[in-house]
Amino acid sequence: MDLKVKGKNAVITGGSVGIGLAVARKFAQEGMNVAILARGGERAEQEAKRIVEDFKVKALGIACDVSKADDISRAVKTVLDTYGGVDVLVNNAGTGSEETIMEATDEKWQYYWDLHVMAAIRMSRAVIPSMRERKGGVIIQTASICAKQPLWYEPIYNTTKAALVMYSKCLSNEVVKDGIRVVTISPGLVLTPDWWKTAGILSEKEGITPKDYLDNIAKENAPIGRFASPEEIAEFYVFMASEKASYSVGSNYSLDGGWLRVID
Repeated sequence: MDLKVKGKNAVITGGSVGIGLAVARKFAQEGMNVAILARGGERAEQEAKRIVEDFKVKALGIACDVSKADDISRAVKTVLDTYGGVDVLVNNAGTGSEETIMEATDEKWQYYWDLHVMAAIRMSRAVIPSMRERKGGVIIQTASICAKQPLWYEPIYNTTKAALVMYSKCLSNEVVKDGIRVVTISPGLVLTPDWWKTAGILSEKEGITPKDYLDNIAKENAPIGRFASPEEIAEFYVFMASEKASYSVGSNYSLDGGWLRVID
């Protein structure tokens, strides 16, 4: 299937690892030029270099802490100066949290609000003028199954991801007249380095291996009985970024192996 994305320019935040990196590589495989934004600039540059070598497209690796407005402004300017415009934005940067509502500080709430919500708002505002000039574009937000089905140990993550979904719906209504589509993807269990890190800590407490811990999590929560790979999830991102998904506006897609317990 020709997705007709070859030569388009994409920006992926949180793009040096996990879902973000898998998306960047899938985009590049389809012929897109990519800009990877990540707090670890050296790693972003290394992954960008690998993409150039593997797929013969243009790739940038840019150090950017998207929780900081100045970093976003600088990074987007670099992309625009280099590529001349942006066709696809994937707001993917984020991470889990662990706290109780009664014990979490205002500072922690603010940090995750800036990371998951304000980062998406600021990135979108920064690239939309370019998309308007190019008569269209696609913005994909990475939310989470937890936006609808919260995990008890991360109320801040649950809340900020839910806010991201609503923000995306509002933005989609505002910019669809410009030919810009906004959609949200809410993954469930995806085997990223963050999950291996968590498994390493919690499995030791239970006296089992990290793999056994992850297998148990999958069997307990996802009817499919396993984690998704980042590469599986990335396939859906590239479809949503393409003209094949041209009628998809403002929707939130759960990619969760059946984990969500309600009809959505």
